Amino acid sequence: MVEDSQIKTTKSPFAMRENEIKVFDGKDGYASVNQVVFKIDMGYINEVHFQIMEIINDFEFITSRQIFQMLQYKGVEIKSQDKVNKKLEDMIKSKIITRYYFSSNEGKGIYRVYCLDKIGKYLLNSRGVRCNWQPTDNTKPVYMIKRRLAGNQVIIAYMQKVGAYKSFISDPIMFAKRQNMKFQPTGGQVVLVKNDIKIDFVFEVVRRNTGWEDKFMEKIKLYEEFYDNFQSKDCNFDKKPQLIIVGEDDEHLIEIFKAFKKAKANLPGIEVYYTTDARQLSESLDTSLIAFKLDEELQKYKMEVIKTDLLAKE
Repeated sequence: MVEDSQIKTTKSPFAMRENEIKVFDGKDGYASVNQVVFKIDMGYINEVHFQIMEIINDFEFITSRQIFQMLQYKGVEIKSQDKVNKKLEDMIKSKIITRYYFSSNEGKGIYRVYCLDKIGKYLLNSRGVRCNWQPTDNTKPVYMIKRRLAGNQVIIAYMQKVGAYKSFISDPIMFAKRQNMKFQPTGGQVVLVKNDIKIDFVFEVVRRNTGWEDKFMEKIKLYEEFYDNFQSKDCNFDKKPQLIIVGEDDEHLIEIFKAFKKAKANLPGIEVYYTTDARQLSESLDTSLIAFKLDEELQKYKMEVIKTDLLAKE
């Protein structure tokens, strides 16, 4: 598998493209549960397939490369990306999972996106694995899927490259008390432990879909309520989590920061940090975070790289 540091790209594969659509690339028609049970009994579908199902269930949408990275992290013995792809193809034929790709004015996307199908849910439920998947989940639009994929990339990067990494939650819940509204960070949550101190990072992934600025300003006001009314143990956080906003590229971060200021949001007790998809590909994440600092002399905000030992490889 190509290592992150070997990937050279001028535009994130999870960035939005003009006139981008999602194209079905799975199996049409009917698949028999009895046939799948027979394949399990004969050993054609084995524990590695079930590990893949659980990974897809955890992340909802995921690429084959991300699945391979997660299998490696879990210590599952599988030799190559090609071996993973073969198992994914077998699971698609049995309608355990399904697959999509993206197409735009720039052409056909270079990767496939995997998600659960009906029989996959049956099999996970049979093993007592919590699975909330329903068929309408697979109808989500391109920007929502790309947010998830970019969030996956961040979580996996922290797993692989941050010595303080402890665990992750792909779908954490936060609560805006005044509006009595639950909401989710679109990029998930990572738990770090350094010198026996627990620190939570939550990631809000933003894509350049139509009307994204207004949606982001609405979302950041929910965060404002959460931080303004926070008490220890709210949503299982011991203290206020660190918010990281993930943009497509540096120019997008500037656009996001402008929307943040336009919303007149105030998140008491924390400094909001920013990062991009590409910054997760570096060998180390200790310089992956950005802050916008006010230049007192020029009265303008400037992007400043934040170096932190918390994110070192150790």
